[in-house]
Amino acid sequence: MKRSIEDTSIVMVGAGNLATHLARAFYKKGFRILQVYSRTPESAARLAQEVEADPVTDPAALTTWGRLYIAALTDEALPGLIPALTSGRNRALWVHTAGSLPLDLWAGHAERYGVFYPLQTFSRQHEVDFGRIPVFVEGSDPDTTALLRAVAATVSTKVYEATSAQRRYLHLGAVLACNFTNHLYTLASDLLVRHGLPFDALQPLIDETARKVHELSPHQAQTGPAARGDRHVMDEHLRLLEEDPYLAQVYRLLSQGIEERKNKD
Repeated sequence: MKRSIEDTSIVMVGAGNLATHLARAFYKKGFRILQVYSRTPESAARLAQEVEADPVTDPAALTTWGRLYIAALTDEALPGLIPALTSGRNRALWVHTAGSLPLDLWAGHAERYGVFYPLQTFSRQHEVDFGRIPVFVEGSDPDTTALLRAVAATVSTKVYEATSAQRRYLHLGAVLACNFTNHLYTLASDLLVRHGLPFDALQPLIDETARKVHELSPHQAQTGPAARGDRHVMDEHLRLLEEDPYLAQVYRLLSQGIEERKNKD
């Protein structure tokens, strides 16, 4: 490719957590970000100022000069906005950042399109090292896929191709590993607070558990009474949870799953 990848002018469609971190990452790598779109003027202006772009609040005001349009919107909002976003800009490269939406969402609306999916949870206040975040790409044709791989490689050292079908399972796995785990943190926190104990007492344990799966498979790293088949301890825990039927059900189901998985060894 004779032109530098950084010559690819970008339009950010969205100004939420993911859009903010993506825009910052590309900006730091020298990409020119032309515009930032958001329905909320304050959000568009805040991110646009960070990356020296123009804020836009109306899809009709999006420039036609962008080479890469990145739609980092919610799964609910994006499909209905696609006709307005791509109108007059259908010859540019359009990508979305969703794990659960298919590639062909763009079909019939753009000539070239793809998916640019960073597998991470983002908060606007916490800066991340984007270079360590896996990015999964998919393109409407081999040349588009190659371009997206090249663009992704400028901001991340972990770039992969994944089909829409694969990405659905990837997203499901992320929900299990991240969202469900965080819900368990919430349940543990509520339990400890009810009994006058601080949640931060669990944080070193949480950190060590997360660290171990960098060295062992999750199955190998599994510990606890269910993994040991310690029925006495599990029965005592369930007795303590008689006051909380929901948490008791969660405990029972997860313990059963751990026992059954261990018994397959």
